[in-house]
Amino acid sequence: AAEAAESRLPPGRSAPAAEAGPGGSAAAAARPTRSAPGLRAGDTAGMGLEPLFQAWSYFRRRKFQECADLCSQLLQRPPGEQIFAFYFILIQAAWSLKTRALTEMVYVDEIDMDQEGIAEIILDENAIAQVARPGTSLKLPGTSQGGGPSPAVRPVTQSGRPITGFVRPSTQSGRPSTMEQAIRTPRTALTARPLTSASGGYVRLGTASMLTNPDGPFINLSRLNLAKYAQKPKLAKALFEYIFHHENDVKNALDLAALATEHAQFKDWWWKVQIGKCYYRLGLYREAEKQFKSALKQQDMVDTILYLAKVCLRLDQPVTALNLFKQGLDRFPGEVTLICGIARIYEEMNNISSAADYYKDVLKQDNTHVEAIACIGSNHFYSDQPEIALRFYRRLLQMGVYNCQLFNNLGLCCFYAQQYDMTLSSFERALFLAENEEETADVWYNLGHVAVGIGDLNLAYQCFKLTLVNNNDYAEAYNNLAVLEMRKGQIEQARALLQTASSLAPHMYEPHFNFAILSEKVGDLQRSYTAAQKSEEAFPGHVDTQQLIKQLKEHFAML
Repeated sequence: AAEAAESRLPPGRSAPAAEAGPGGSAAAAARPTRSAPGLRAGDTAGMGLEPLFQAWSYFRRRKFQECADLCSQLLQRPPGEQIFAFYFILIQAAWSLKTRALTEMVYVDEIDMDQEGIAEIILDENAIAQVARPGTSLKLPGTSQGGGPSPAVRPVTQSGRPITGFVRPSTQSGRPSTMEQAIRTPRTALTARPLTSASGGYVRLGTASMLTNPDGPFINLSRLNLAKYAQKPKLAKALFEYIFHHENDVKNALDLAALATEHAQFKDWWWKVQIGKCYYRLGLYREAEKQFKSALKQQDMVDTILYLAKVCLRLDQPVTALNLFKQGLDRFPGEVTLICGIARIYEEMNNISSAADYYKDVLKQDNTHVEAIACIGSNHFYSDQPEIALRFYRRLLQMGVYNCQLFNNLGLCCFYAQQYDMTLSSFERALFLAENEEETADVWYNLGHVAVGIGDLNLAYQCFKLTLVNNNDYAEAYNNLAVLEMRKGQIEQARALLQTASSLAPHMYEPHFNFAILSEKVGDLQRSYTAAQKSEEAFPGHVDTQQLIKQLKEHFAML
């Protein structure tokens, strides 16, 4: 019998919860009265410092634009006016505060910002071994350690790994084997993959200074004396983060960090971590690894362990990264980020059972961790336990996660748990909350599955058609439409749909297998054998494919 593709959107693709910023509580700073803008040298010290406290209060309350504007007013001084000593200190404080405010406006956490471009994927010069041992590489799809559902139950990415229950930057790219697959936009990324990572997530930050200040950049980097600033540690750290995050000028940031760590006599671990970040951004992974290891010897920090593990994963050394995380847990017992890092690596290596165990350990430490709840729920759903998965997704709903993906997953769980009264209402809410056409296509596709489950094939046909209206590259919908056309006897139309599905998603075994069956029925044995081989390559353990290949070989032997 022809096989239909499984429900595509995995439960738990929830948007990550917004993290609390570093600003702290607004109640800690007493709110001063609003004073007149600007500052004159003749003002008294008490009145002159008042706008600076106002700017600091804005910064602590994460009102960064107001903070930067107030600091700009403080920095404006009529030409030829005399500068007193307290005023010079005030200018330094305002300059440093504005630098930090502009940085915070565009700050992106480097630990989770991991976007691989085509150049990094295809032209990777850091390969350790072309034929890695099973279980030691993230690039080989056949590294399953057992305990996880097969591709017949759980959809896989184009790299051969099961789809995760939570969208992260590293799960969106995959590791395609050909340039054609790399150029093709992944369905979950919503935008075309960049040529390099530098042209993707970081390119917008480079023009941020022009946008925040119409007169030009706040700091002219080409005229900056980096050696002078490197001798002032407090100013140098704020300036480095401004250059690195706001201006996206990695070379000048690296120069400043090198001068500053030299001035600190190579004893400041913070500067070594920043040099490692610069090397990582420039693609010099081995040099970055040396800097992070040197920083760890001086000061044991969780962030440094995470950066070092990120370098190991980019060098395709997941076992080394696992050992790093486990050594870190010995020194920082119960650290959630380290346990979550281990779970992610196990999930990417197809070791689903170990990943689920570590995600449960995460919940023991932090029972509101969205990613852990979503991934455990996804694992239960694909392990044929929709009732337990439903409990996890209801927990996310109670925590305030309210988006299309969550209601889509609630609808699927309700349907497979035979709670039909909630199924359609959940999908209706998911359609209402969909933010783009890709999300709408996912919901209509799963509604098509519900229609197939209740036997309404006409409704299923319309739902799959609506899926393709919203997303014309939805390979699973083409495959399932082909199955419905086969039932109607439309052989040629079904073959055309299956060819489209197999070209859009060569990593899926269902279109190849269905095309092989269809070709074998109409007597086209050669095409059937070719498609069956592709199906076996995508899913080596598929019994029906093996039986079909055996039958075709017997036919060829008789000829």
